[in-house]
Amino acid sequence: MKVLVIGAGNMGLTYASAIGKSGYLKKEDLMVYDKSIELRETLKKANENFEVYDTLEECLPVSDIIFLAVKPYHNDELMAEMKEMMNDQQLVISIMAGVTIETIQKGLGINKVVRAMPNLPAQVGKGMTSYLAAPEISRIELWMVEDLLNSTGKSVRVDSQMFIDASTGISGSGPAYVFYFMESMMEAAKSMGFSDNDAKVLVSTTFEGAIELFNKNKLSPNGWMKRVASKGGTTQAALASLEDNNVKELIHDAAYAAFNRAVELGQTKEEKEQLEEVEK
Repeated sequence: MKVLVIGAGNMGLTYASAIGKSGYLKKEDLMVYDKSIELRETLKKANENFEVYDTLEECLPVSDIIFLAVKPYHNDELMAEMKEMMNDQQLVISIMAGVTIETIQKGLGINKVVRAMPNLPAQVGKGMTSYLAAPEISRIELWMVEDLLNSTGKSVRVDSQMFIDASTGISGSGPAYVFYFMESMMEAAKSMGFSDNDAKVLVSTTFEGAIELFNKNKLSPNGWMKRVASKGGTTQAALASLEDNNVKELIHDAAYAAFNRAVELGQTKEEKEQLEEVEK
């Protein structure tokens, strides 16, 4: 089996590196292509566990599984370039936010498409990827897909593309929400007089510990909050402030903003035009 990763940005390289280190494929069976000449040359010098190619013509026709790891706005141009080199036995795994399975099938003239939504912790083997497979993909092919996706962490198969868009708002964009909260806590710590390093240690260790507790027990987040907070105490004062400022509702709205944007990105030109007409 030969696997090609198109796009050597953060997520593309994450998958290529993780698959390469897993030993799942030989170096010559794992291929990477990026349109940037400078990036290709840098990767060649790095001597990673994959081969770097200068043109799609060299690697695409011989690929069995192809990762599309480019920005969504490059989608149309890339698929137009790829289409004539594709065959109907090839399987495509797309990690492009908002681009539907149907769009990829039509754009590439193939049926075997998996739409996946990973997140940034994949870079450290703690990724969460939700995915949906077209019905034309066999059970054996699904096992191969799962092995590749799980090289960066965990994966969950969902029932519809709505859940891919929804997971974009939760796990896909979710790390940014956590970093936002961490930044706010670190800024508060520094305003109280802690150094930059001490603020970082205080906040990061607190997050690590809280997640470890949550994962190793059956208590809900609310259950843990009740264990930490005592009536009239410091934690209760903080939680009351969060509630008074509707922070839970704001986080809910933020997740839905990402979800709605993912849906919007997946709309075809015709669908967008129809929606604009209805709104008029």
